[in-house]
Order: sequence, then structure tokens, then C-alpha cells
Amino acid sequence: MIDNNSLEYPYASRRTACFSRKGMVATSQPLAAQVGLDILKSGGNAIDAAIATAAALTVVEPTCNGIGGDAFALVWIKGELHGLNASGPAPQLLSAQKVKEAGHSEMPLYGWTPVTVPGAPAAWAALSKRFGKLPFKALMQPAIDLAREGFPVSPSVSQFWKKSVDTFAGNLTTPATAHFTSSFTLKGKAPSAGQMYKNIDQANTLTQIGDTLAESFYRGEIAAKIDQFSRDTGGFIRASDLADYQVEWVQPISVNYQGYDIWEIPPNGQGMLALMALNTLKKFTFHERESVETYHLQIEAMKLAFADGEKYITQADQMKVSVEAMLSEAYADERAALIGDTAATPTAGKPSSGGTVYLACADSEGNMVSFIQSNYHGFGSGVVIPNTGIAMQNRGHNFSLDPQHHNYLQPGKKTYHTIIPGFITKDNQAVGPFGVMGGFMQPQGHMQVIMNMIDFKLNPQAALDAPRWQWLGDKTVGIEHQVPLHITRALSAKGHDIELVFDTSSYGRGQIIIRNPDTGVLCGGTEHRTDGHIAHY
Repeated sequence: MIDNNSLEYPYASRRTACFSRKGMVATSQPLAAQVGLDILKSGGNAIDAAIATAAALTVVEPTCNGIGGDAFALVWIKGELHGLNASGPAPQLLSAQKVKEAGHSEMPLYGWTPVTVPGAPAAWAALSKRFGKLPFKALMQPAIDLAREGFPVSPSVSQFWKKSVDTFAGNLTTPATAHFTSSFTLKGKAPSAGQMYKNIDQANTLTQIGDTLAESFYRGEIAAKIDQFSRDTGGFIRASDLADYQVEWVQPISVNYQGYDIWEIPPNGQGMLALMALNTLKKFTFHERESVETYHLQIEAMKLAFADGEKYITQADQMKVSVEAMLSEAYADERAALIGDTAATPTAGKPSSGGTVYLACADSEGNMVSFIQSNYHGFGSGVVIPNTGIAMQNRGHNFSLDPQHHNYLQPGKKTYHTIIPGFITKDNQAVGPFGVMGGFMQPQGHMQVIMNMIDFKLNPQAALDAPRWQWLGDKTVGIEHQVPLHITRALSAKGHDIELVFDTSSYGRGQIIIRNPDTGVLCGGTEHRTDGHIAHY
């Protein structure tokens, strides 16, 4: 059992781990966490709470997710783990040739070109239909109320909002992106911390989603609005792309690490990178967290995993190597053998062929949910559908325009996806959900918090509070400034190009809930790098 009593840590925890018995919701925004708790108290289960919290997050944290984004989930219910992939494909009218003809040498970040079919509303509906207890409309109501009545903006969200508005100022110059300012600013400015903000258009859209079990978004009035705006402003997405969309129920993948099974969603997600790195690292012995050897081995293993992921991961049925081969013990042995005493530039191996929000929920029945959704890059593409409050994601930015690349853009194809929920089991029993959001930091954060809990015996809160590093490419590694100077100097001596980081907003925002199998007591940790909060009772 992961040690919940490990309270001592060399870096003072900003919070203490939370304990409760009946229910717990951990996420990056306090109002959204409270929504989930209210659902639990009103008779909903963990799945209901996750859906309501996710919908609320699109309102109170629009800087990182929205109705026009994607979602993934891992759901533990009745002794079984289920995986949901609600990522969307490229529109049928979008091709690499068209992107190149428009003058792009790589996928752009803004405008209609990187927009893929949103999957988040379909995820909410699918989870509710399969596992929920309360009416779907009731799960949307708290988010509707927040959007219609308004809410005070939290500090971290305000900072991200300002950053997005500043970034968009020079990039949103087309008719497709003309509605961002009127939809998501207050007279052109980002709301400040504590300032009230409301979005009536979003409230109306969420009402339609709730009334129709998301059918309006894919085959009704909302779909028609998306289709028309796309046609009017040079977009590629059509009503047929939305109507054809279906979520995928998938079999989660795992590796066993020190007696615990660590679970992720299979490709097209990048969760496999965390599993590959852990599979490599279990070939070594770790004695203490704050050592040069620990940091060096973690960094090198993660670099190797990323090299493989960048080359091979795409839509599952188009991968040229199998998941089984990439997670095999034999391949882990090969990759571990490549790690030497100095930093290396990673290259892909040859296995045998074959701004995001995260939340964790648990209830008194033993149900647990690991859920993540995202617009990919801040507010997304900058495309906002008029009078809807829907900001469209820019997930397609990750496609390649190189026909030899595994992730080559094709109509109807799903791209390599960064958002990943995680889950831990032991001896076929649930331990709990975990996640660390933040682009390509996510598998790196997953690996680090798992090792913090399992190898170094830190409780969930201490595991999240511990300083993190992030591989940035080649031999460059960003390291949070709390890491002792003698370690960063020693890593530099090993050939790592170290960047000391004081702004840690891009170093992941995580949540963890673990359950004691004997007592049912829940222990949660939340993120100090954002407005993290645990609502529990």
C-alpha cells in the first residue's frame, strides 16, 4: 500500500494530504471541485461527479479546456477498469496537400486548419449513459448556473487568461477568429483575479447539451452553427464530421512497476511514454529521491520514451509497431542498456513490429474516475463559434505534413494526443486515479509522481509538491528552482543542459486520490502550481 503517513519531506508541503471516507473530488479550480462534491452529496456517483466537474471546468477554467475540446477517462467501477477515448479526428475535407497549398510547411497553431472534431461533449454523454446514476441534465446544471450567473475568477486562471489574450492579440487576424474577443474577454481585457465573469452564450449551449444528451452538438442546432460558421469563414469541419463522430471504449494498457499496475489509455495518446519510461527504470534500483543518479536515470529513460513516441505513436490502427512490443520486457532491457553515465541525444529504437484540465473523483461505493479534457493550447485555435461560447481546439497542430511520418495528416485520422489520465491498481484492486496535466509534460509528470509515491514513499500531496524537471529537447532539461544546487551542477557535469525554472506554470498541474482497500478511506493530493482544490466529506 502506498504510504499515506509519510508527512516529512525536505521541501515544505504547501498543503497537507486530505482524508475522507464518503467522497472526494480533486481538480485545478475550487468552484469546479465543489460542483462535483455537491453531486456526490445529492446521490450521484463518482462518474456523475466527474461529468459535472468537467462541464464546470469549461466555464471556470476556459483558459485550458472547453466545450470544443477532447477528453479521455479511466473509470473503475464494480471491480473493473474501463477506458474512454473521446479524441476527435481531422475533418474529411482536411488533407496535408491542402495545408501545404495554403502556404504552410508545418501545421499552424491558430485558425481552422488545426481544428479537429471535438469529443468532450460526447465523452460526458457516453459516461453518463453507461455508468451514471443522475439525469444528464442535472449534471450540466451547475455549469449552466456558473456561466449564466457569473463567478469570481481564480488567481491562476486569471494569469493564464491574460497570457492567452496577449498571445492572441497578434495572431487572431482572420474572420474565423474574430469572435474570441467578444466571447471570452471583458471589453478586450482578461478578467483579473476575483473579478466576476459570466458567459451567457456558453450557458445556453450547455443547456442544449444537457437537454439533448449532447445530440445537439453533433446532430442538431449546435452542429448546424459550427457547420455554417466553418463554411462562411474557410473552415474544413462539416456537419457530417460531427454527425459521424463516436467515442471509443478502449482497453487500458499497463506495466507492473514495483508490484503496482500503472494504467494509461492506449494510443493515440502519449500515456504509453510514461509506461515505457517506468518499464525501463524498473531495471535500476533507487535509494533516494534527491540524488544525481535518480534525476539522471529518470531524464534519460524519459528521453528514450519520447524518441519512440514521436516516431511511432499515432492513431492505433495506423501504428507500424505494436503496443505490446513497445512495452515488452525485452525492449525495456534494450533501452535500459543505452543509459550511460552522461547525457545522450535520444533516438528512436526498433521495437518488434506487431493549457488541459484534470480531475479525479471517488465515492463511497468504491467507484473512481480519472478524467482529463483539453483545448490543447490555451483557449485553442482562436476560432470561436458565434453566440455559443464554444472555443474550438487546435489539437491538429500535432499532425505531421511529412508523408513518411507515422503521424502524417490524413482526412478522418486522429493525431498523436498529449492528454492522458492515469490509474493505479494492486493485486486487481483499485488504488486510485492520478494525473498531471500540461502538454508534453504529462508523461514526465506521471512518471515522477508515481516514483515519488512508490519508490520514495511520499503521500499524494508530498508527491505533487516535490520539485519537477522537464525534458525540453536534445540534452536540455528544465528543473524547478527548489532542486538543490549541487544536484543541478552535477547534472550539468554529466552533459545535461540545465535551465533553472522559477515560473513553474508549465511544469504540470496534478491531482491524486488513493483508497485504502481495508478501510475505504480516501487520501487526496492537489496541485500548488495552480488553484488546486480537494472537495471531500
